[in-house]
Amino acid sequence: MNSTPVQSDALAHLRVQIDSLDSQLLSLLNQRAKVTEEVGELKRREGTPFFRPDRVAQVIAKIQHANTGPLLNQHVGAIWREIMSACLALEVPHRVAVLGPEGTFTEQAAVEFFGSAANLIHCASFDEVFHATAAGTAQFGVVAVENSTEGVVARTFDLFRHTPVHIVGEVSLLVRHNLLRQTTGLEGIEVVMAHPQALMQCQGWLAAHLPNAERRAVSSNAEGARLAAGNPAWAALASERAAAQFGLHIVTHAVQDEAYNRTRFAVICLPQTLGMPEATSKDCTSIVVSVPNTPGSVHDMLTPLKKHGVSMTRFESRPAKSGQWEYYFYIDLAGHPSQPHVAAALAELQQLCAFYKVLGAYPLGQDV
Repeated sequence: MNSTPVQSDALAHLRVQIDSLDSQLLSLLNQRAKVTEEVGELKRREGTPFFRPDRVAQVIAKIQHANTGPLLNQHVGAIWREIMSACLALEVPHRVAVLGPEGTFTEQAAVEFFGSAANLIHCASFDEVFHATAAGTAQFGVVAVENSTEGVVARTFDLFRHTPVHIVGEVSLLVRHNLLRQTTGLEGIEVVMAHPQALMQCQGWLAAHLPNAERRAVSSNAEGARLAAGNPAWAALASERAAAQFGLHIVTHAVQDEAYNRTRFAVICLPQTLGMPEATSKDCTSIVVSVPNTPGSVHDMLTPLKKHGVSMTRFESRPAKSGQWEYYFYIDLAGHPSQPHVAAALAELQQLCAFYKVLGAYPLGQDV
C-alpha cells in the first residue's frame, strides 16, 4: 500500500536532479557560446575561415573518445554537432544549397553535416546546387555522389569536372524509401513518383506490389511527395521527413530493394570560401583524370599508387563524350595530399595524365 508514494517521492527527487542538471547544462552551453563569439571576432579580424570540417571532426572524435556512457557515441556525436552548429550560427550563419523542396534526403544530409542552424537554400536540381555554390549564392552545397545499390550519380560527376568547386566533406546516409500518398492502402495508385535513382532502388518492390502503376521520374523525392499531396491516385517514394512536410500517409515503410541502402553525399564549396581541410587521421582524396588512349595507359596510371602504397577506395569511369572512346576516371584515395607518400604518388600520376584535377581532400564521414 505504501509502495506508490515511495516511488513517487523517488521519481520527484530524480526529476529535481534532472532539472538541476539541465540548468547547469544551459549555463555551460551559453558560456561556450560566448567563447565562440570571441573566436568569431578573432577569425573576422584575421580573415580565417569560420567553418572548418576538419576541426568539427576532431572535436567530435575527441568527445566520443572521452565518452564513458551510457550515451552511445553516435548520439554524443549528434548532440555535439548541434551544439557546434548553434554556436557557429552566432559567428556567421551558413547558406547551404540542397536539392529541394523541403524533405529531401539531401536536406537531411546537410542537417547531419552542418546541424539544424544552417540556412538551407532549396534548389530544383543538382545543376542548380552547383551553380548556387559556384556563384556565391550559397557558401556550401550538398550533392549526392553514389548509392550502394545503383552506383554513382552520373550528373554529379560530370558537374565536378566543369565547375570550380571542390569537396570539403562527406556524409553517408542510410536511405529508407517509404511509399507515401494522401490515403492509406495500395488500392487505386496509378502513378508512383520519385527521383530516377529512387525508382531504380525500389524497382523490385514496385514490380511485385504495384506492377501496373506508372513510374514517373521527377527532380527529387520530395518533389514527388509534393505532387502526390495534390492527387489521391498518385504516390511518392520519399522520406518520413517528406511525409510530415506534405501531410501524407506512410502506406509502406522501407520499400527499397536493399535493406542497407546507403547514399553518399559530398559537401562542396569554392576554394576561396574554404580551402582544403587539414589532414586528420582518416581522410579521403578525390581526383578525376584522363590518360591517352594507348595500350597499357590505365595500368601505367595505377602504378604510382602501388609504388607509394596508396590505397584506392573507388575507381569509376565516365565517357569523355569526345566520340573517340575516351574516358575520365574518378578515383578516391585513402589519405591526404599533405602526407608524403600520397603527395609523391599524385605527383607521378599527374605526369602521366592528359587531364588531372584534385576534386578535394576531406575527413571521412561517419555513417548516419
